[in-house]
Amino acid sequence: MGIKSLIKKMVKDSQILKRIIIFFYDVLYEKKDEHELRKIAAITRCYWIFQKILGINSEAPWPVHFTSRVGPIEKIKVGKNTSPGFQPCQYIQAMNGIIFGDNVHIGPGVGIISANHDPKNLDRHLKAPPIKIGNNVWIGMNSVILPGVKIGDNVIIGAGSVVTKDLPNNCVAAGNPAKVIKKL
Repeated sequence: MGIKSLIKKMVKDSQILKRIIIFFYDVLYEKKDEHELRKIAAITRCYWIFQKILGINSEAPWPVHFTSRVGPIEKIKVGKNTSPGFQPCQYIQAMNGIIFGDNVHIGPGVGIISANHDPKNLDRHLKAPPIKIGNNVWIGMNSVILPGVKIGDNVIIGAGSVVTKDLPNNCVAAGNPAKVIKKL
């Protein structure tokens, strides 16, 4: 598809055109200082086309990689310097809610699953407490966090870990199931 035909398609599709107009209005006409604009540009460089124009993960007010899935957004609370879905291939399912603290870094391929399917009816999800992730947490690549888990502050979760139970503050955890292997 050539550039001209792509532009014609975008003009015909009012949803895409509306997203383009909203994006440029947000960046150009809201009063933001130069430092804030540079920060926004650096963080969203790869993501704004997919989120703002193509509408992939458009409900999220933070940058989400186009290969990641995050939702439902209204059941996710996010702290400062935290962007669930920012890295490639993350799956953040918040049917029962997820609460992220400040400075949570999530590696590629991580799954955070707040609700399991009901074995008697696969169209329904089982109720569970929300997942709570504390401040200053690093979740390593391809880790999985299961429903109802609480992760304390200052925790590192090793790559490929499966977190099935709560983790205390100030520790390193790894394995399947994840266990505390070191205190910080």
